[in-house]
Amino acid sequence: MSEPLIAIHQISKVFLTDEVETHALDDVAFTIDRGEYVSIAGPSGCGKSTLLSILGLLDTPSGGEYRLNGRPVATLPQSERARVRNREIGFIFQSFNLIGDLSVYENVELPLTYRGMGASERKQRVLTALDRVGMAHRAKHLPSQLSGGQQQRVAVARAVAGEPLILLADEPTGNLDSKSGDSVMDLLKELHDIGATICIVTHDPRYARHAERSINLFDGRITDEETI
Repeated sequence: MSEPLIAIHQISKVFLTDEVETHALDDVAFTIDRGEYVSIAGPSGCGKSTLLSILGLLDTPSGGEYRLNGRPVATLPQSERARVRNREIGFIFQSFNLIGDLSVYENVELPLTYRGMGASERKQRVLTALDRVGMAHRAKHLPSQLSGGQQQRVAVARAVAGEPLILLADEPTGNLDSKSGDSVMDLLKELHDIGATICIVTHDPRYARHAERSINLFDGRITDEETI
C-alpha cells in the first residue's frame, strides 16, 4: 500500500504573546492520499488557517511530525522549504494575491519563472492552465479589469500551472458573492475529477460538503472526521 501524500502526527502549534500561551493546534493527526479531496472545516478561530499554513510550509509546528510525499518536512531549512512550496504545493488564497501591475498571463507565469523553466514550457503551461479555468481570453488583462470570481479563477490557474502534488485552498470563496463562490467550487471539483489532490479550508458547511471527506476542527483539535 502506497504511503499517504500528506501525513501529520501529533501536530501542535503554540503562539506566545505577552507571556500568554495560545494553543492554536493540539495533537492533530490525519492523512491525505493522492487524488483525495479533503475539507478542513470549523468556526473562525478554530485553527484551520494555522493548520493549512503548516501544510503549505508557510509556518512550522511547535511539535509533531509532518511528512509530505514520504519525506519529513517540518524541520527543513528555509531554502528547501521555498523550493518545495514552489514545486510541490499550489496555493489558492481568499484574497487572490495577484500582482496588480502584471497581466493575467504574467501572474500565472511568475512562479514558473522562479523555477528557471524555459520560455516555451512556461508558455505551454500558462496557456493550458488559463484554458482549464476558462480565462484564456483574459490573458492580457490586468487583475483590476476582472471581477472577483475571475481573479480567483486566475489564482487557481496560477496554482495548477506548476502541476503541484497538492492544491491548498484557504477560504477560496471568502471574498466572493455566492454565485462566484459556487463557480469556483465547481472548478475545484472539475480539477479533482481529473486527478488533482485538494485540501480546502472553509467555515461554510455547504462548501465543506463538496469534498469527499471532512475533517472538523474545534479549539485546535479534531472533533470528528466524516466521509461525504
